[in-house]
Amino acid sequence: MKLFITGIGTDVGKTVASAIVTQALEADYWKPIQAGDLEHNDTYKVKSLVQNPKSQFHANAYALNTPASPHLAASIDGIIIDVKHVQEPKTKNHLVIEGAGGVLVPLNDTDCVIDLMQKDYKVIVVSRHYLGSINHTLLTIEALQNRNIKVAGIIFSGDENNSTEEIILNKTGIECIGRIDNEPYFDANVIAYYADKFRENLLKL
Repeated sequence: MKLFITGIGTDVGKTVASAIVTQALEADYWKPIQAGDLEHNDTYKVKSLVQNPKSQFHANAYALNTPASPHLAASIDGIIIDVKHVQEPKTKNHLVIEGAGGVLVPLNDTDCVIDLMQKDYKVIVVSRHYLGSINHTLLTIEALQNRNIKVAGIIFSGDENNSTEEIILNKTGIECIGRIDNEPYFDANVIAYYADKFRENLLKL
């Protein structure tokens, strides 16, 4: 199973969600494009939160120096991202793929993050509650469905908001995999706790 973790925007909890899914399935993890924070990147963060002997952590296809939209970060580095050069790592294990920002974040003049999603990927959308998040979630899902990309489930992030969650689930008909609370901190024990909660739903995807 190949699961692509995307979000409705930046800083909605994709990396924590990716760590939980990786731990739950003892999957491999891959972030194709990293922009900025190269000394403490998302692969490093997920690896520090996952504790099982099976998961492998694959190198970025592009590691860019500037914390910015990938198209801009690549331009500053003097390169152009070529999606043909973003080669999925070979593994016989489950693979968790973490996107960069939202689905329409540009990679270059023509391609966006959504163009990294392959037909055999199952996409999980991470939605965090804030004013406007319903609109952003529905737009994200509509953009994916317009490309005939399978949205396998939603993970809600942050404080519980029943009204928001219910309207999103009712309008989309997509299953909720689980919700990640606003924890004081996330360490390997907290990730393992959520992995145990989410595992059954993930295995049904």
